[in-house]
Amino acid sequence: MKGIYGAVIWLVSGILPLGAVFSPKLKHFLQGREALFSNLKKFKAKNPTRVTWVHAASLGEYEMAKPILAEIKQIEPKQPVVVSFFSPSGYDPSMKKNQPGVDFITYLPLDRQKWANDFVNILDPGLAIFIKYDLWFFHLEALKKRSIPCFLTSANFRKGQVYFGSFGGFFRKNLEVMDWIFTQNEESVDLLNQYLIHQASRGGDTRFDRVAAHAAQPKSFPDLAAWIGVKPVVVVGSAWEEDMNLLIPLMNQRPDYRWIVAPHDLSPEPMDRWAKQLMLKSAKYSQWSPHQAPQVLFIDNIGMLSSLYQFARIAYVGGAFGKGLHNILEPLGFGVPVLFGKVKKASKFPEAEESEKQGCGFSVTGPEDLREIFQRLQVSDFHQKAQDAAQSWVASNQGAAKKIVSKIKELIQP
Repeated sequence: MKGIYGAVIWLVSGILPLGAVFSPKLKHFLQGREALFSNLKKFKAKNPTRVTWVHAASLGEYEMAKPILAEIKQIEPKQPVVVSFFSPSGYDPSMKKNQPGVDFITYLPLDRQKWANDFVNILDPGLAIFIKYDLWFFHLEALKKRSIPCFLTSANFRKGQVYFGSFGGFFRKNLEVMDWIFTQNEESVDLLNQYLIHQASRGGDTRFDRVAAHAAQPKSFPDLAAWIGVKPVVVVGSAWEEDMNLLIPLMNQRPDYRWIVAPHDLSPEPMDRWAKQLMLKSAKYSQWSPHQAPQVLFIDNIGMLSSLYQFARIAYVGGAFGKGLHNILEPLGFGVPVLFGKVKKASKFPEAEESEKQGCGFSVTGPEDLREIFQRLQVSDFHQKAQDAAQSWVASNQGAAKKIVSKIKELIQP
């Protein structure tokens, strides 16, 4: 199976440049890796000591990594930390501004055996931490050949994943070589134990640490605060077309609210189309002046959303009707009750089901559900209970990063 896997990766890496001729996204994916090894060598020339390597597939996994990075730097402030990404959607935004606790950012090379060996040889990490799922056979093999400790954090396992399917034996080796696996829940630990993987424990969801820290120090937007005044606010985060089809009728019925909408797609066409369907005045943030008083504000930039929830009485988080639910923990970190579409695979988004159990999250399947739950949240007592539940749930789940780093430190000590 190892030979077949290697051949497939070799074949894919050879075909990708042909596909890049027709796909700008694929071209960007490959161009970002062109100077990967030379840049890595330059960094190591200036930082010859062994580094801590943290790998995240994309931006969502990187958000999970940030509390761990902060904890590592607090314990070992002089230890160089390298973060690698597989996807441009994680690499590109991370390169645009300084990343606290990170000394170098790189792409991960495709998992060809030689490239994996070269990457690990040059990087020479003292330990490697992988976030959630993005595990690559030859990179892990290169690490274990050098007896470098490997850890997986924020993992969430369920039946049907590649590790437990028809060819699970091969892919499960990526889990078996881990020195320790930190899962988000006990169910994942139980599943691993069924396959005789016992070096695992519940570490928790580090996103709770992240959202709590962010809620304690959000960005300040005095112009928005003045625009809002005393009016109640709904913040719609990561809105897709399906979400707006559901929300626009409700928005038209509630002109007494200020509506802040952060679309998933920042191109102007969807926002322009939604504006035409609204009976409320709207504006794009990039073109808005504080003296204007629209009822709906479209946020047409990246970087504001996580702080905008500070203004919300109610939040709606999109994506569940499409490719997948976005981060509902961000509004909950501010104690804001959150609505979202009914997820297709509950096991893939355990925080959605748990938020409903806690009484701070509410899933909707259509306009009637949305109106009903929105109406219930207008009642002060019901809203206060949901707000209290959010604050209590987030508070009770903090400390995952400290717990994980403490266990890693214990395991790597000679």
